[in-house]
Amino acid sequence: MAKDSSTSGDDIIAEPRTRAAHTPLRLLVAWQPGPGGDEAISTAAWLARTLLVRVRAVSMILRLWPATSISKLGSGYDDWLADETKTYSRKVRKAFAEAGIDKAQWDNEVAVVTDGPSESALLTEAAEDFDADLLIVGSHTAAPKGRFLTGTTSDALLHSSTTPLMLAPRAVKLSKRGITRVNVAYLAPFDDADYSHQESQSNQALYFGGELAARLGVNLRLTAFSPTGLSENFPDDRIDFTRQLSDEWGEQALSVLDRARDMIVDHLPDLKVDTALGSGAGWSGAIDALKWKKGDLLTFGSTQSGPIERVFVGSTAAQFMQHVPVPVVVHPSPADSWY
Repeated sequence: MAKDSSTSGDDIIAEPRTRAAHTPLRLLVAWQPGPGGDEAISTAAWLARTLLVRVRAVSMILRLWPATSISKLGSGYDDWLADETKTYSRKVRKAFAEAGIDKAQWDNEVAVVTDGPSESALLTEAAEDFDADLLIVGSHTAAPKGRFLTGTTSDALLHSSTTPLMLAPRAVKLSKRGITRVNVAYLAPFDDADYSHQESQSNQALYFGGELAARLGVNLRLTAFSPTGLSENFPDDRIDFTRQLSDEWGEQALSVLDRARDMIVDHLPDLKVDTALGSGAGWSGAIDALKWKKGDLLTFGSTQSGPIERVFVGSTAAQFMQHVPVPVVVHPSPADSWY
């Protein structure tokens, strides 16, 4: 079941609202040539259809041997790594061209190869070196088509990245027109004891989504989900606390959506904003209760894991992401709200 409401008003604005709109979005694409899939590059190309971007690809070589052993090789290891970078750069250029990313959107250093003992740490460092606005990672190959499944590296990034992550579902079908709607997701009920802090974390994704939608001249949809049956039934079927709690969250979600809508309309009064509540059996049923388009982008904020600004995705978000049929942006959660 889905409940939708929409605002009335004039057409949404098409002109950029912020200085950032004139600055290319810096996209770092984690991509390994081979059978793993090209969805990260396809998603970067999708963004490039509607946004000013500068794109670079990165490949990681997992180094299991100590640095002291490498030093004994002298310049031989550096020469080998340089050859690997040249080979990788040729493959990246071919993949970018086939995906439709214009050469004007490629970074001057279009491809880098980095080595070390941890792929997630290498990606985090590469994103910081590039000053990336988004680090795009593809799905594990075991994911169903159109869905995202974490692998070892992406799972680590979802608990440690200091750069916003873009998750590209496997073999996802994307609109040739690029982003046609921005969605912001609210995943769980707020704890009354920590409502203001949790709300500030969600507001980070809300304002990002609103600014992006205004910049592109597309609609913003605020979404919440009320899944049922996430826990096993109680021995006494007459007592179903999970359904009661889901119903209570559904009611609270409507209030959260109304409040979020008022906030973003105050901030961007010309933006057209819709709200939607998806309810169904489990996350799959709740997500599928809403209609999704090939041009949809979804964003949500992570939870706070400490004083350092980084992504931290809990179990609720991890389960949610497995069923989302569109690209997802996850923001690091700072110690203090942006707004």
